[in-house]
Amino acid sequence: MDKLWAPWRAKYIHNCRKKAKKCIFCAAIKRPSSELFIISTKYSIALLNIYPYNNGHMLIAPKRHVKDTSDLKEEEGLDLFSCLNKSKSLLDRTLHPHGYNIGLNLGKAAGAGIPGHLHIHLVPRWKYDTNFMPVIADTRIISQSLKGLRQKFKKCSTKKR
Repeated sequence: MDKLWAPWRAKYIHNCRKKAKKCIFCAAIKRPSSELFIISTKYSIALLNIYPYNNGHMLIAPKRHVKDTSDLKEEEGLDLFSCLNKSKSLLDRTLHPHGYNIGLNLGKAAGAGIPGHLHIHLVPRWKYDTNFMPVIADTRIISQSLKGLRQKFKKCSTKKR
């Protein structure tokens, strides 16, 4: 069996054993200084996913704890997509992806890891980013640390557009 050393996963595994009592999105709203916090709008936030599918994977969520799109007020829905577009624009300027996977998983049966708080996955994609590792070894390589990525976002955000 091949091994890929990933010590940062230990915290995730340990936390999975305990029942989550706090919503990660609600907790993040209270800590905007967190290194995962990227964008905040009137009704929404964008965070870096700490277990990304690809480099730059973000989670965009309403600030109000709702589990379904039908629970959103009209202004919250509009703001959620505005936050999604701002996040995508930031990724465009900093990482220059060739495309995106954008998706919602509503309910545990649909694959929602956090079914109680609606969120959108924004996953940047590059031509040929599926190489032999995920195909042969069922392993994806993430090439940049979250801290380094956030610093890159900050640097790009402070440049004049």
